[in-house]
Amino acid sequence: MVRLTIAFFCSGFGALLCQIVWQRMLGVFAGSDTVSAALVVGAFLGGLGLGSILGAKLADRLPPRRALLAFALCEAGVALCALLSKPFLYDLIAVGLSDAVEQPLAVFALCFAGLVIPTTLMGASLPLLARAIATDLESLATRIGTLYGWNTLGAGLGALLGGWVIVGHLGYPGALGFAAALNLTAALIPLTLMHAMPAEAPRPAARAAAQAEPFGGLRLWCLLVFLSGYVIVALEIVWVRMLGQVGQYHAYLFPTVLGTFLLADGLGMALAARMVRRMKDPRPAFFLTQGGGFVLAVALLGVLWWAMGEPLLADRMGADFDRFHHRAIVLSTAIIVVVVAPPSFVIGMTFPFVQRAVQQDLASVGARVGWVQLANILGNAAGSIGTGLVTFHLLGTMGTLVLLAVLSLALLGFWLRQARRSRPAILALAGCTALIALALPSNQRFWSRMHGLPEGVEFAWAEDRSGISFWREFGEGEGRAPGRFFIMGHGQGFVPFLEQHILLGMLGPLLHPAPERVLAIGVGSGGTPYGAAVNPATREIRAIELVAPVLDTLEEIARERPESGVAALLADPRLRLEYGDGRRALTRGDERYDVIEADAIRPQSSHSGLLYSAEFLAQLRERLAPGGLYVQWAPTWRVVDTFAAAFPHAILLTPIQAMIGSDRPIPFDHAALMELLRRPDIAAHARRGNAASTDLSRLVEGGVTVWTPETPRAAPPLTDMFPRDEFFLNHAQLDTWRPRPD
Repeated sequence: MVRLTIAFFCSGFGALLCQIVWQRMLGVFAGSDTVSAALVVGAFLGGLGLGSILGAKLADRLPPRRALLAFALCEAGVALCALLSKPFLYDLIAVGLSDAVEQPLAVFALCFAGLVIPTTLMGASLPLLARAIATDLESLATRIGTLYGWNTLGAGLGALLGGWVIVGHLGYPGALGFAAALNLTAALIPLTLMHAMPAEAPRPAARAAAQAEPFGGLRLWCLLVFLSGYVIVALEIVWVRMLGQVGQYHAYLFPTVLGTFLLADGLGMALAARMVRRMKDPRPAFFLTQGGGFVLAVALLGVLWWAMGEPLLADRMGADFDRFHHRAIVLSTAIIVVVVAPPSFVIGMTFPFVQRAVQQDLASVGARVGWVQLANILGNAAGSIGTGLVTFHLLGTMGTLVLLAVLSLALLGFWLRQARRSRPAILALAGCTALIALALPSNQRFWSRMHGLPEGVEFAWAEDRSGISFWREFGEGEGRAPGRFFIMGHGQGFVPFLEQHILLGMLGPLLHPAPERVLAIGVGSGGTPYGAAVNPATREIRAIELVAPVLDTLEEIARERPESGVAALLADPRLRLEYGDGRRALTRGDERYDVIEADAIRPQSSHSGLLYSAEFLAQLRERLAPGGLYVQWAPTWRVVDTFAAAFPHAILLTPIQAMIGSDRPIPFDHAALMELLRRPDIAAHARRGNAASTDLSRLVEGGVTVWTPETPRAAPPLTDMFPRDEFFLNHAQLDTWRPRPD
């Protein structure tokens, strides 16, 4: 049992490491928006579900020895798939087929096809292993609960170490190699036990029908597990949204939430596995832990929401502060552990209780494990897709919690009719759950406090499945200041616009001799697309934003501030605003642009590597018209070196830190640009966006670095497979405002 526990621990570790990398690889193809992410997750869960069905049908036909061999073959197959992932998932699907598939259903089908083999093997592993260890009915639930608990602990450690150490140090191919080694270890360990395994399958127990299922039928428990799986995954998505607000959605945040959830969940299983053997009736324990876990989860979220408006946290983790430095990350990680771990531990205890209820015959162990696992996976999929795509969109975060409270009440109400000794506790939990549903604040009140909104100030906000945007009138300090614009919890600009954002949008249309068509990747607070409107020769400005509420918030600001630059931007007939993934949009159609520009995005933000990589720049070059210009903020030296490696002609302007690239010589005269930026009509355009704007030329008066085809280049340090700047804790941030390192 010890060796099998180690093997299943390695299996969970490797599986989660693969999942993290596979999702990032397919994100290049499917996109980084919420809909695309849900399609990839759905494809992953679909494969696990298929594996559960196959495992349920196959496991009980095998004697323990062959079931253990089948488990080893599954793990070996996962290891092989991990090694082949990069050429298959990335080179063939993500890159090779990126321009061939557009419809969401087709995207899902292709992602499912790419993941179906390894995920099916993963899904079949638990029913097969359960069949192999099923030697004693009395200890069966304990054994299965212990094994799955350690598998979940391995998955949690895989998420944490994978997200914090392995991926950041080895890159995606290296991480997959590490995962393959773990899965191969999980395949080899069971082979050392083959000789001790029975060669004969156990015979069905001779029991009366009334005694066969004393705690309810398998279908009933599958329904209960489905609802439980829905609630816990929906809570996980709520945790990511709220804790992402606290932690600014850096690359380490999601692995921390997921890893904390899985580790606590696994510990809960391990504890309950010890308890369950002495239980005569596991049903009260299941409903108490399920209902209690939900109440605890919402209570801790409520405490965090209250604390975010108090000086203790507001002065350290408030929305106005940069939270990418080490102290803030330590604090945000501690907050994640406090909020996520306790309810995950409690709800994790439900798994052994379910196994105690359904496992009544050694001859059908594999089938019952498989069908219960399938119900859980389907609940997880429904919770992920239903919450991420539907309830967030229609009800918002607080409305989603109300819905989850209703589901929890339904579970508690079902047991309340049958409960005897546990009835007072169930009634208390039901009362707490009902109180939660009634006491939850509105979405507006909730997000206003999370963004540090003082009383009596103007604001605009919006929320849907793709995220949250929020604008409030007052910035930092006393007195009237530019309104801070927040996207997904951290500042992404100001309204009125920052001069740097306006100039970043101006550079391409001012330097290009005929900038008729302009594409802006990212809208943000609107400053960069506003700057792009500076040249009357421009006929079309297409701007694509990943977070749809940004566009709604800008429209609200324009209505309230008709004199603002936002109103001028949205009133410009040349502008076409779109919601979508900018990188994925480059693979659609065959339009070419005279100028393409990217709104400034912090390199520490999760998925920012997709907009700074060498592959993205190569893809972007293909969409530039001959002599077209690409303009991008250059926050780090790695960005500079990657950009210079991608374009034969490139320029770095300081102190704004803007890169301009082209496939042909760039018509650039530093003195002429300085004079152009002082021209009255250019200055007037800047002042419409920001009345305090004075002289934009000071932002480009520093040194200028020019690359020609003859200039030596280094190999690009930022790639799709290794976005080093995104993993800033693993690699020193080589900021361009500091001297270049040797």
